[in-house]
Amino acid sequence: MTLPAQRFKRIGFVASQTPEARAAFDLLVARYGNAGAQDADVIVALGGDGLMLQTLHDFLTSGKPIYGMHRGTVGFLMNEFNLDGLVERLAAAHRTIIHPLVMQARDAQGHVHEHRAINEVSLFRQSAQAAHLRILIDGQERLTELVADGVLVATPAGSTAYNLSAQGAIIPINAPLLALTPISPFRPRRWRGALLPDKAKVTIEVQDADKRPVAAVADHDEVRDVRSVTISMDHGISLNMLFDPGHNLDERILREQFGF
Repeated sequence: MTLPAQRFKRIGFVASQTPEARAAFDLLVARYGNAGAQDADVIVALGGDGLMLQTLHDFLTSGKPIYGMHRGTVGFLMNEFNLDGLVERLAAAHRTIIHPLVMQARDAQGHVHEHRAINEVSLFRQSAQAAHLRILIDGQERLTELVADGVLVATPAGSTAYNLSAQGAIIPINAPLLALTPISPFRPRRWRGALLPDKAKVTIEVQDADKRPVAAVADHDEVRDVRSVTISMDHGISLNMLFDPGHNLDERILREQFGF
């Protein structure tokens, strides 16, 4: 979807701390000015995917469109960097709307910690002992015991990140699905995960937690010694990412499925 140019008269820049990103920040601000995060119509993020994820978290409920330019290591979520023609590129950009996951993790003391994730929520074993996990979908038990290093739930946007490394399914960006993927599963040996409706509520209970402690991580927010974790998509929050025509997230995810 193309957005009207007049929405982007005021540009706010953010950058990672790498020399490459800081140099790009200085050049772009000198040419286009910097409206600042609060007053900007659009946020331009300079760095890699880590910076983009942090920017999405920082502006989670702002509704501001975010346009990334690659000045980092991994740039799957970024557009190519070019000093010239930024205003025109923003005017021609296509919008991709994504929704985050919300994680509610109950720890050993009974405290509930709530965090959101753009890519995935992961549960990991904290010790040499494999995790023993019970999995329920919408309150119904689907797996009595998963013995594994862990398990994750990924959004379509996150399906090409850690989920793909764990041999999970790649999901088209507009598909109303979540990927439930085991991490180094031992039992059941042939279970490779599941695709779930994005309205599903996933509950993961940790079995024998004192002997086999487990941590839960929502993108970069970690809760240790969890007893149960509930994960669902937060449809009340919409994040607007901007991509150059022909290089949008839909196309990139599609290409990933064919090994490009």
